[in-house]
Amino acid sequence: MPVMSSEDFAIHTDKCVAAEEGMPISSLPDEVTSIKDLECECWDKFESLDEI
Repeated sequence: MPVMSSEDFAIHTDKCVAAEEGMPISSLPDEVTSIKDLECECWDKFESLDEI
């Protein structure tokens, strides 16, 4: 499940250390159209948004 960081509003995986104090979100924002739009390294293990 994606998590939005409360610090900088970046999107992370629920396993990411950067999102420890974040808020779970049910879906990615509309602005995210590709896995490359997600800047954190925690998304590197995914090939595409379909895997999330």
